[in-house]
Amino acid sequence: MKEHDRFESVVRERAVLVRVVTSEGSFVDDPLEELRGLATTAGTVIVGQLTQRRPVPDCTTYLGHGKVAELKQLVESVEADVVILDNDLNPAQTRNLEKELQVKVIDRTELILDIFASNARTHEARLSVELAQLEYSLPRLKRLWTHLSRIKAGVGMRGPGEKQLEVDRRLVEKRITDLRGELRAIEARRERQVAARNDHMTVSLGG
Repeated sequence: MKEHDRFESVVRERAVLVRVVTSEGSFVDDPLEELRGLATTAGTVIVGQLTQRRPVPDCTTYLGHGKVAELKQLVESVEADVVILDNDLNPAQTRNLEKELQVKVIDRTELILDIFASNARTHEARLSVELAQLEYSLPRLKRLWTHLSRIKAGVGMRGPGEKQLEVDRRLVEKRITDLRGELRAIEARRERQVAARNDHMTVSLGG
């Protein structure tokens, strides 16, 4: 897996869907129904699914270790490209799962952001989605560099190290700042346009 693949759309990827139902949630007849709809909207090819019920998520992999082993077998048997969890993972949990499964792992938030990105039509919408994606990925940069580049590493992808991580972090932070500035400028311009229209009378004709 190349580093930039981590940020590409999940369109046409072979996906295994997973959900962990905790004691706070309710185990309905089809707990993956909503996620299946989201994954289909995102354009994935659903090739497998797995659910687990446990009192609380595992702090390291969200799923229990036995279930992770079962998921790994499923991923390999169906030749999946991505595992999509109907839960929100922290960076460490995602990193640990990807290390175990050797495929990309995304959570519910990342999937929804991907759908937003594919449907963004206006310049402002695209900026907003990019900002949300970057803010979400910033705390996960270390995960991307420390092991994903080694899953199927090739020339130029080996051992980028902490120096590259710091460069990337600064680039992402600068882009986030730039995007916020652009969005503020768009909002200010819209407010000026609305204010300018208020200076004119509105006339309606009926007949």
